[in-house]
Amino acid sequence: MDKFTVLESVAAPLRIINIDTDMIIPKQYLKTIKRTGLGTGLFSEMRYREDGSENPDFVLNQPAYRNAQILVAGDNFGCGSSREHAPWALLDFGIRCVISTSFADIFYNNCFQNGILPIKVSPEDLEKLFDDAERGANATLTVDLEKQEIRGPDGGSVTFDIDPFKKHCLLNGLDGIGLTMEKGAAIDSFEEKLAERAWA
Repeated sequence: MDKFTVLESVAAPLRIINIDTDMIIPKQYLKTIKRTGLGTGLFSEMRYREDGSENPDFVLNQPAYRNAQILVAGDNFGCGSSREHAPWALLDFGIRCVISTSFADIFYNNCFQNGILPIKVSPEDLEKLFDDAERGANATLTVDLEKQEIRGPDGGSVTFDIDPFKKHCLLNGLDGIGLTMEKGAAIDSFEEKLAERAWA
């Protein structure tokens, strides 16, 4: 998993509340267990028209936001089913950070396991970040995980809280497998002792 330290990117505003995981990645894309290729299906029901052409009104289809790596979204982001395909699709599209006032618990934890930083802020701070994001190509935000700070284009900043363990994992690029591998020497030692006992 890629480390998350400092991210500087255009931020795309998505002023919709209760964005559920089916909106993030509709059910027809769940046939795969691969983490790649799902970016094309991200928000597909809003991104594409019935004939398959792009909907020019959807924020991620607009030129200023096509390469956005930060998403500023309405309350209760990631609600609905527990599908891990939702963070996979965000990551495959290029989104590394989602900012909202609240997240569904399972989605929130799945983000950390996949290298995405979900940030909870107050409604007042979210409104400031929406204002920044709505500036289009000039909407560059800097997310500094070590300092737990979001810096806006005008020099203003918003601080955020994060669980220290989750922060450590993201800063070091550690998912569940990576954490286990960190204990590799201790696991090997235990296995050797266990084998010795079995033969004693």
